[in-house]
Amino acid sequence: MGLESIAPLVLSVEETPEPISTEVRGTIPTWIRGSLLRNGPGKFEFGNQHYNHWFDGMAMLHQFKIEDGKVTYRSRFLQSDAYKKNSERDRIMVSEFGTVAMPDPCKNFFMRFLSRFEMPEATDNASVSFVKYKGDCFVSTETNYMYRVDPESLETQDKVDWTKFIAVNMATAHPHTEPDGTTYNMGNSYGRKGALYNIIKVPPMKNNPEETLEGAKVLCSIVPIDKARPSYYHSFAMSENYVVFIEQPIKIDLLKSITSKKRGERICERFFWDPKQDTVFHLIDKHTGQFHTKALSVFHQINAYEEDGFLMLDMCCSDNGVALNNYLIQNLRKSGEALDQVYNTMYKAFPRRFVLPLNVTNDTPTGVNLNTRPTSSATSFKTAKDKVECQFEDLHGEDLYEYGGLEFPQINYSKFNTRPYRYFYGCGFRHLVGDSLLKIDLEGKKVKVWYQKGLFPSEPVFVPSTDAVEEDDGVILSVVVTPTEDKRTFLLVLNARTWEELGRAEVPVNVPYGFHGAFNPTA
Repeated sequence: MGLESIAPLVLSVEETPEPISTEVRGTIPTWIRGSLLRNGPGKFEFGNQHYNHWFDGMAMLHQFKIEDGKVTYRSRFLQSDAYKKNSERDRIMVSEFGTVAMPDPCKNFFMRFLSRFEMPEATDNASVSFVKYKGDCFVSTETNYMYRVDPESLETQDKVDWTKFIAVNMATAHPHTEPDGTTYNMGNSYGRKGALYNIIKVPPMKNNPEETLEGAKVLCSIVPIDKARPSYYHSFAMSENYVVFIEQPIKIDLLKSITSKKRGERICERFFWDPKQDTVFHLIDKHTGQFHTKALSVFHQINAYEEDGFLMLDMCCSDNGVALNNYLIQNLRKSGEALDQVYNTMYKAFPRRFVLPLNVTNDTPTGVNLNTRPTSSATSFKTAKDKVECQFEDLHGEDLYEYGGLEFPQINYSKFNTRPYRYFYGCGFRHLVGDSLLKIDLEGKKVKVWYQKGLFPSEPVFVPSTDAVEEDDGVILSVVVTPTEDKRTFLLVLNARTWEELGRAEVPVNVPYGFHGAFNPTA
């Protein structure tokens, strides 16, 4: 193998709060007007205390502002309560996914002892994504907290707590938005009777400028297969008429959650993979159906749409769900044989399609493949009154194996989310982070690749051209970082149709490898 070290991609960096110019090589189309906003960890220690997990680092917000073929860059740390408390004391004061905050030495012994029996406070370190509700920009993580931010200055504005609006304890960082701005999300609630999965609807418009989540409501709740051990989920799928919740065998032990603070356990230790459990697809509409498949793990869906009485569910799946703990910072900073060993324990994610029949009734026969689509090799068999067993088809050819599978999938979302589509984009993973950009054409399952040795591109973001006719008329934006050269980050612009580089804007600062982003067009 001989993977190169990526340790510099997970080191703390300074913020750049005022915009700086970049050096453009090639050409950046002048029709692109707006900002690529990116979110991810940017600070991995306070004082002599270090975070353990990649997900723990303090949220750093990045803006690549594109106008008239030129690009400026700025970044700011999210001014979350966690960031401010940690900075004031120069130590880790708030527990994160893989790091437990030690009791405050300034408290007396009795207060420190009592604090171990309190329920752990959820972090507000919103480091996962940029999302929109009611036209406003928010940064989000997987707790009950989000922050409204100014997309122009990246300044932190309002802290928003989901629990003040609806009865959920958290919400995902990957909502879905309809063309009119109505937004759907999912979140768990925990009560005396155990956990529930809830589907949330947020209206599209504000009644006044201060509004955030007013008018949000829980559309319906799903009872977990095991109420004491609900599934972890990072996202969900949505078609025109259905929300699809994927209950996977990455489980959360609620008893451990309640007692973890007393035992000094990290949040990530509550998660476990149970391969004996099926993965269950819940289709939520006026009626609810269940579809089962073998154990698999999923972080990101590609798309879902309905056609000819079937729901096509496309997502990036892995056959094992133990990957979360591979992303300990000590693993990401390894080199040589030790780094190769970490990579070789990982299960790669591949794009797959499940075809779910929508018209299953009591009269539907068992033992017959219900997927009658002639171009599809996926199968669906009714095995009991309320149970359909599904087997996926691959959305790729053999050549994707040599690129390490595909994650961070993106599509032409504004035009083709919930609709039949032809192209999707993502990162190839021949390393612990993305090392190539891939375009998959579903007609023939062909792949196009952008790869340059030693460069690590982020999640590709599709921006449609102003006069787009075809689905792939537009550009791909990706932030590319390198561990081998200091201050050589650049914004890459690819022609989404030909997959050829149009230009790059070189930024004279170091940027860590981040998670998710979004394009915010200039009004």
